[in-house]
Amino acid sequence: MIRNFKLMAALSPMVAAAGVAGAMMIAPATPASSQSLGNILGSAKKVAEAASVTDEQIVAYFGQMSDEMDRQNPLAPAKNPYAVRLAKLTQGLDTYDGLKLDIKAYLVDDVNAFAMGDGTVRVYSGLMDKMTDDEVRCVIGHEIGHVKLEHGQKRMKRALQQDAALSVAGTASGGVRRLANSELGGLLQNVLYAQHSQAAETQSDDYALGFMAAKGYNREACATAMDKLAAMGGGGGIGLLQTHPNPAARAKRMRKQIG
Repeated sequence: MIRNFKLMAALSPMVAAAGVAGAMMIAPATPASSQSLGNILGSAKKVAEAASVTDEQIVAYFGQMSDEMDRQNPLAPAKNPYAVRLAKLTQGLDTYDGLKLDIKAYLVDDVNAFAMGDGTVRVYSGLMDKMTDDEVRCVIGHEIGHVKLEHGQKRMKRALQQDAALSVAGTASGGVRRLANSELGGLLQNVLYAQHSQAAETQSDDYALGFMAAKGYNREACATAMDKLAAMGGGGGIGLLQTHPNPAARAKRMRKQIG
């Protein structure tokens, strides 16, 4: 789903091991804490405990990650033009497909968006500058798809298996503890910033088309959004281009789906 260079710079000293969803996302660096936790990661018992992490714990970790992202990035105030526009184009989207959504804008120039498993959806002002209302809606639908199809949740479980101490420590007292900053940094790197598989992106593209149809939005906007990403090229710090499959090919496939 995403990349925010200000956040990456701030977290780089502590990056170690998290879901959204997503936004439409960077191969992770080797987590620093995986080195210090190396003596326990091989424990079969702890890995088994990580594999059985509860839904409550997964959602709680996503909530903590969402809070950290909001702390690191400027949220558009309610009367800000970006917030006003986003609220208007997402009217009636407080919930969708069984998910309770919290959709807000970041005042960040990156062309990006993301969603997490707790229903957080964040759209970057840089993306809003480039896209029409329906194109933004399609991006949001794509990111909701990652959540609904549990792409981020599966990543979270894998991350917890890799750093099994997170799961063990989180359940030792019978509840879900607050994660340390270093742990949050690692989970953001391995869950939010990591690149989705081609299959996951295709599934979320299809979900976005269904979302657009269900809400009565223009499905062609999904293809035109991809056209715009393709025209931007593959560099320049554009998160959606660096972490997603070829947008021109995706636009072609979407138009075929639309018929």
